[in-house]
Amino acid sequence: MHDFQFWPTLITIAVVFGILQGTAGFLVYVERKVCAYMQNRIGPNRVGPYGLLQVLADVLKFLFKEETLPKKADKVLFLLAPVLAFSTALLSFAVVPFGATEPAPLPPTPPAAMMQSATPLEKQQQAAIETEYQKKVQEYRSTYQFVIAPNIDIGILFIFGISSLAVYGVILGGWSSNNKYSLVGALRASAQIISYEIPLGLSILGVLLITGSLNLERIIWNQAEQGFFGWNVFIQPVAFLLFMTSAFAECNRLPFDLPESEQELIGGYHTEYNAFKLAFFLLAEYVHMITTSFLMVILFFGGWHFPIIAGPETGWFLKLIVFAGKVTFFILFYMLIRWTIPRFRFDQLMALAWKVLIPLALANLVMVMIVKEMTWPEWVLLPASLAAVVVAGAFALNAPPRPRVAPRGD
Repeated sequence: MHDFQFWPTLITIAVVFGILQGTAGFLVYVERKVCAYMQNRIGPNRVGPYGLLQVLADVLKFLFKEETLPKKADKVLFLLAPVLAFSTALLSFAVVPFGATEPAPLPPTPPAAMMQSATPLEKQQQAAIETEYQKKVQEYRSTYQFVIAPNIDIGILFIFGISSLAVYGVILGGWSSNNKYSLVGALRASAQIISYEIPLGLSILGVLLITGSLNLERIIWNQAEQGFFGWNVFIQPVAFLLFMTSAFAECNRLPFDLPESEQELIGGYHTEYNAFKLAFFLLAEYVHMITTSFLMVILFFGGWHFPIIAGPETGWFLKLIVFAGKVTFFILFYMLIRWTIPRFRFDQLMALAWKVLIPLALANLVMVMIVKEMTWPEWVLLPASLAAVVVAGAFALNAPPRPRVAPRGD
């Protein structure tokens, strides 16, 4: 629908990726400040005013550190792993709307048989509809869309396909290091990421069924047209909780940072990495956190829409501010959770994915399918979702305790 324009697209890519990398670096400073606030400390306050130049100091530290390679490592894969992790994190942002967007107009598609037997008046009316559609197309093409690749009808599928490749960077980094701790960290990371991709994908199927599209701009527009209570979080709260929990695990954030838990693995899959190679892994984690924050806002919280402040007819600047405010809230929420909930054991981590999240995601999907098939109002999903959570909680509380295994030697 959009005509490809080389220079505007190139400028958008440079600006978005530049801001994305700068924001990812600055979030390290923000996380230190949030950590200090949670623990009643001051945080960075030496380098520059209020410690704001601490990010620059970190960059210089990574830049001037000696680049080392383990003697028996697979050097090609060892260097490829951080690049693969970082590039997939950036590439998945290509179809994510970051401001004021609107979906392309849908073309009128009358049945061919009806047009063959149509009267002259019906043909004239159809011609008028086609003319109006062409006007809408021209207006859409002349409006800048705040997304690198606008109107991608498989947008969410593209994000899932690209982001799932990040696990290869983790596996290659651990295996190529020729370090047992790194290998164990890579195996744990791959098991965690692959397991939590299942509830992550299942949780959004209900949203896609309600919207009827994989296009992220159309998902935002569908919520904006229905107003505040049309946001998907009010229709499918369980789907949002499943998506958010799985996103924490996909980003290796606490309480799901098992791949790099220092107590058992001294650093996990990137134990042997230092300097800018390590920085690429860390930046990929923060970029992934930003991307999932955008997805939570887009899929469940109306994107740029906000009652009274930003609606379909509002200018792009207010929509951009609203979008940024919502994403900032979720990024800060990531950081607050890190210093609130302790880390799971690995068996608890896997049990949560396979015994809790996946069954709940399937139940939520079945409820959405029933509501769509029976043409019931969508608000029915809210009490149904809450009832499913209550039932699942009752089963968990009444489940028989697991037998304790006696240690060896007893």
